[in-house]
Amino acid sequence: MSRRILLVEDEEELCLTLGDRLRSEGYVVDVAGDGNVGLDKATQMPFDLIILDIMLPHRSGLDLCTDIRRAGQNTPILLLTARSQTVDKIIGLKLGADDYVTKPFDTLELMARVEALLRRTPIASDTTHAIGPDLYRFGSIVIDTRRAKVTCGGTPVSLTAREFHLLRYFAEHPGVDLSRDELLEQVWGHMAGTFTRTVDMHVASLRQKLEPSPKRPEMIITVSGVGYRFQF
Repeated sequence: MSRRILLVEDEEELCLTLGDRLRSEGYVVDVAGDGNVGLDKATQMPFDLIILDIMLPHRSGLDLCTDIRRAGQNTPILLLTARSQTVDKIIGLKLGADDYVTKPFDTLELMARVEALLRRTPIASDTTHAIGPDLYRFGSIVIDTRRAKVTCGGTPVSLTAREFHLLRYFAEHPGVDLSRDELLEQVWGHMAGTFTRTVDMHVASLRQKLEPSPKRPEMIITVSGVGYRFQF
């Protein structure tokens, strides 16, 4: 399985040359041109390594490093910096970075540092991945339980509050057969006027919004005589 690298760098030429070099070594590379986009990608998709420039628009690399660690991410971070002051390197390492390279750098040295960091990193999951204390990833679907936000392939998915709570409960119990009665109790709290058919209607709506083929669901599976199973 190819290792996944996020390159956060605002210098377009460096992005192109370094991205091409990493891809030539067999890595899958995603690129972000500023700190805000970098944070979104780093916290919504699994990566094996993040290469992060310190000088970035909107959010500095040091702030981004802090935010990634606060989100519960343990992905190795390699800092790129044009700064030569020792204090900046020390700050970066104290904020959670694993290594640094000062620009201009030798490409062979950078690649050696990338390989060294990746040797210590388990391969990121392509199916189910808890990418933070409030984040779940299932395939292309990312569920942010703190912000009540869901994306599919990076595109926001509009869910009602009840649909989100139902999806969250599924995500917290992957591979478990869940009865309609349990879902009613946990998601609806047995509110007056709710019936098991309510669960079926909400499941159908989730399938329409999340399944590639809603009539042949691969994610929210019907378990005959029981209820549903959330699986990958």
